Amino acid sequence: MKFIGTTVAAIALTFSGFVFAESPAAGDVEKGKEIAAGICAGCHNADGNSAIPLYPILAGQYPGYIAKQLNDFKVVEGETVKRDNQIMAPMVATLSQDDIENLAAYYSQQKLQPGTASDASLVETGKKLYQGGNLENSIPACSSCHSPNGQGIPPHYPRIDGQHPAYTLSQLQAFRQGTRKNDTNSTMQTIVSRMSEQEMQAVSEYIATLR
Repeated sequence: MKFIGTTVAAIALTFSGFVFAESPAAGDVEKGKEIAAGICAGCHNADGNSAIPLYPILAGQYPGYIAKQLNDFKVVEGETVKRDNQIMAPMVATLSQDDIENLAAYYSQQKLQPGTASDASLVETGKKLYQGGNLENSIPACSSCHSPNGQGIPPHYPRIDGQHPAYTLSQLQAFRQGTRKNDTNSTMQTIVSRMSEQEMQAVSEYIATLR
């Protein structure tokens, strides 16, 4: 089996139990808190623990990853947007780079309050795919990049543990549809092209159970 998009670091994490840490956030946490309360709280809650399943939990996410996503939502004239999202585009349009770094610093320091699976019947199937992949369809184990417990590898591979299953599924579908194409080396776009809808649903449910 070819491990699409895995790296030496990812393999080391999976098989050796290493813990990869990102450099401390460069932004101002207090300034980020003010921006979050004024712009982001309606969808993500003030502390980044969204109560709305279609909106991601941001609390505890790596600052470098958050900053990259916010920048990728920006629409730049003459360029193809990397994350085509009609809700986020106007939200980030007026944010400066300092604002983005401050938001990233703030959310990264908030305590994650994980979501829950919405369809328990799919969790076991999702666990098998997350941990072992699907050899027949050349789908690598999700754990090879996102770690066995969903902690990820900063800054390229995000934390996904405890994420709302509805949000995770929506992002897998976005990678497949091409409305999201900001993954490293098109790794996710390649992987989801080989996944069935049921596999995407199942792994999304299992990810919500990771702690």
